[in-house]
Amino acid sequence: MKTGQVFVSHTSDMAEFPEGRSFVQAVLDAVGRTGMAPVDMRYFAARDGRPADYCRQRVRECEIYVAVIGFRYGSVVPGEATSYTELEFQEASAAGLPRLVFLLDGAAGLPGGLADPDRGAVEDFRQRFRDGGLVVRTFTSGAGLELEVFHALTDLAASTPLTAGTMPSGLAVRYSLPPDTAAFTGRAGELDLITSAVTDAAGAGGVMAIRAIGGMPGAGKTALAVHVAHLLRHRFPDRQLFIDLHGHTPGQDPVPPRAALGGLLAAAGVDTRSLPEDLAGRAALWRDRMAGQRALLVLDNAASSAQVAPLLPGGRNCLVLVTSRRHLGDLPGAAIPVRLDALPPDQARDMFLRLAPRAATGPAAAVAELARLAGYLPLAISLLARVYARHPSWTLADLTRETRASLLTLAAERNSVAAAFDVSYRYLAPGQQQFFRRLGLHPGTTIDACAAAALADVPPQEATAHLDALHGEGLLTETGYRRYGMHDLIRRYACDSAVTDPAADRSLALDRLLGYYQHTAAITEARLARQSRTRPAPAVPSSPPPAVPDLAGYTQALTWTRAERSNLLACLDHTARTGQHARILTLTAAIATLLQQDGPWTDAITRHATAIQAARNLGDRQGEANALDDLGRVQRLAGDYLEATEALTEALGIYRDLSDRRGQAKALAGLGAVRYHTGDYPGATLALEEALGIYRDLSDRRGQASTLNDLGAVRRFTGDHRGAAEAREASLRIYRDLGDRLGQASAQSGLGLVRRLTGDYQGATEALEEALGIYRDYGHRRGQANALSYLGVVRRLTGDHRDAAEALEEALVITRDLGDRGGAAETLNELGTLHRVRGDLDQTGACHRQALDLAREIGSSGDEADALAGLGRCALAAGRTADAQAHLRQAREIFQRIGAADVTGVTAELDALTEATPHPEGQRFSPAQ
Repeated sequence: MKTGQVFVSHTSDMAEFPEGRSFVQAVLDAVGRTGMAPVDMRYFAARDGRPADYCRQRVRECEIYVAVIGFRYGSVVPGEATSYTELEFQEASAAGLPRLVFLLDGAAGLPGGLADPDRGAVEDFRQRFRDGGLVVRTFTSGAGLELEVFHALTDLAASTPLTAGTMPSGLAVRYSLPPDTAAFTGRAGELDLITSAVTDAAGAGGVMAIRAIGGMPGAGKTALAVHVAHLLRHRFPDRQLFIDLHGHTPGQDPVPPRAALGGLLAAAGVDTRSLPEDLAGRAALWRDRMAGQRALLVLDNAASSAQVAPLLPGGRNCLVLVTSRRHLGDLPGAAIPVRLDALPPDQARDMFLRLAPRAATGPAAAVAELARLAGYLPLAISLLARVYARHPSWTLADLTRETRASLLTLAAERNSVAAAFDVSYRYLAPGQQQFFRRLGLHPGTTIDACAAAALADVPPQEATAHLDALHGEGLLTETGYRRYGMHDLIRRYACDSAVTDPAADRSLALDRLLGYYQHTAAITEARLARQSRTRPAPAVPSSPPPAVPDLAGYTQALTWTRAERSNLLACLDHTARTGQHARILTLTAAIATLLQQDGPWTDAITRHATAIQAARNLGDRQGEANALDDLGRVQRLAGDYLEATEALTEALGIYRDLSDRRGQAKALAGLGAVRYHTGDYPGATLALEEALGIYRDLSDRRGQASTLNDLGAVRRFTGDHRGAAEAREASLRIYRDLGDRLGQASAQSGLGLVRRLTGDYQGATEALEEALGIYRDYGHRRGQANALSYLGVVRRLTGDHRDAAEALEEALVITRDLGDRGGAAETLNELGTLHRVRGDLDQTGACHRQALDLAREIGSSGDEADALAGLGRCALAAGRTADAQAHLRQAREIFQRIGAADVTGVTAELDALTEATPHPEGQRFSPAQ
């Protein structure tokens, strides 16, 4: 569960130096700037005389661990021979927290009295950070430390593998391998070593095989892994996945294992909103999803064994290929290292000739010299061959002369690759060179023609031509239809090259790009939003971009937003790093519906909280109210009802101060939904009716339809079935007039529930099946779960127990995938009733107990009472009359307190028990939609 807390671990010297503002205070200030809450153990109170245990507990309650370490080892934990500071690091590692480490540089001039006389222990401790595969930063000043910590925290969630957030929720991916390399050359020994893994695993009865491919930059690690994957893919028909872990990507931190698992689980069909918060939970879910599958997994560009280990599927009949510049010696199991050096000279020559056939007519010595100048690295050879192919008038001697002119030594690891980049770059046309440099400024990792046109300030047709040209030169890779990316080293080269441009030009280019995303995302938000709102003028006005994609309808808008999600979030992170409050506010507002629909909701909560602070920094009351409203809505979806009430109430107050009636209606409708879920039906009715009145005054028909739908839910639960049907039918008519199919599905789903409660099972089935079809058309999994759950009840009541079980079990899987605890509680209660009717009392009790735990966890009174009533009926069927009476009384008390109509049925059952007559089967009251 996200807490918004950062654990700040430090040695005592860091809290005492420098005078005025200590290094620890600089870290606390940086954490505060991000909107998160620091936990500083200087001020902890030991619990029950066990400070070490309490320290461990506080670490595990935080989301992120930050260490600022000087030259004191710190107080030793009694009986453990380790300092409290090291204990905190060990606990953060065991808990799987992201760990950010900052070491004081000796040049900082720390007074001798603030360092251990014998530095052996502290120096060993500092070395353990480096040996752990962590990215360790050094600092010499408080101001520099504050900036480093702030940037590290805001960058932490920037990288999402497998473009997990860009995929429709719950859409499983079976194949994500990049194309094979047509000119793959040599590596026969390495190929034999890797492919033997399949034979060895089969001979051992089916075990996971791991091959760790290591080597220097440009050695062809990725090309080898992808080539092997294509050769063997027929042996792994269930799934073949590729993920870039960004271990050595310029400008990006390595993907944390927790985030990487999020991408893998999304590829396996798990909705991103449902992911467990902790690393261990995600790893366990990943292993469960891969159990029994014949799968091939390519983990590219890994930073360390610690990053890779949680991603291993752990099942039989899997092959895992890992690439990294580092030797991954700590991988679990029988991981076999495969080391790639530069190609042998003859294979390097063969590769060049395959890529540039014209060179076969030239002197063999010239080809050999070019291969030597390229450092025998496949990446550099490929680029040189492309330059040669582009200039048919050049001889091999010309190309050799141009390559030598770079003056880069072949002995330097990066320089040999940069020499090839220089040659390719210098012979681009001037406009293409500038375009290439502009691409190096992009905060994200992929780009299309429209975004490139804005960044480079050129017409879209020219941007398309430049992208094609750079792709043809091998400086770009094609990541999708008309979408391009850069290899890590080329991106760094482009970024370095951009430094030659005036700073003002670079700043204007980035402003244009941010303006493009702001403008286009605002268009998609208007298409996707379920309710309208008052939107202030853009906080950062900008000219319309040269071009935007075709976003005429809902489907196009959703497709674009999902495809650009990682770029939008990267741009948003850039604005946070650079303190652009206005951009933070407008960009977050422009992706509010995407965050609400696709989640993860915990991440959405963090984004909206940052936007709220940005609005307050700007004094933008309208923007603050809108951000609070967005925050409250995702908090409600996440089951954080108390926090949602606070955010929505604050938003409502600001909207009233601003006389923004549409905003008031939206906040009131949100509060009505929260009150409904917490069992406050009178309060929900008051809020929803007030919202409905405002929407009618404003002639806002979509707002009316949504509010009527919610009112129908409240009336249904309080027993006003006629009023519920009237509200749902009115909502459905409006949605049909508007052509809003998702709205129609929501209204039909609610109508099906009302018809079932009034005994119209055929009408209920028709409405629910229509709703389910629409939800499936749109990939709306939460709606599917609701419709399936309601259908399961209808089928039970009509005696179709087998189909009822199928529908309810499918609904339960979806709600658990989504992390929808309220929906899971409802479905478990329905499954419990079905099991009781079928005579399986053990399963009945198990389902209702799980539902009861979930309901109490989220504070859902209606679900809690339903679970207690179900347990009572189960006890009665088992002959435990006293238990039955106790559970039913508890259920009746809750139903009475919240004003639910269910109280009548439960009271009748209790009366029947008192009279010692057979109890009637209680009416099944489904919790709120």
